[in-house]
Amino acid sequence: MAVVETLIQTEADGSLSFGNHSLTEKAKKEDFEHGGDLYKVKTYATMTKLEKNGMFAYESVPGTSVTHFTEDADGVTFTVEGKEDAQLTIGLQDETEYEVFIDGTEIGKMQTNLGGKLSISVELSDAGEVTVKICK
Repeated sequence: MAVVETLIQTEADGSLSFGNHSLTEKAKKEDFEHGGDLYKVKTYATMTKLEKNGMFAYESVPGTSVTHFTEDADGVTFTVEGKEDAQLTIGLQDETEYEVFIDGTEIGKMQTNLGGKLSISVELSDAGEVTVKICK
């Protein structure tokens, strides 16, 4: 299992890992500095949420563990793990079309809403870890 015992951490490759879907009680860590930005994570078995500089970045229901989270102007890439299938909501650019790939398979193009949120479902219960790539 790829749970993040410290709740949030910077990896050797410069990516971010966060969340611990195995916790039975809520846990949070605030003011984590990474790449000049401040992050806040709240996580436990039923929900994981990440904020960047006070703005929405990621949420999953139920909770997940996310590793190697990287973002740039074109989108985000990360690996997600959980005990059961999850609904992920990612904060991106407002009203923008993105291509979504799960484990290397394109699942289609999707448009973010006015607030820049994009929601996808991932099957985790039998998969273990799943790689997600969302790009313009």
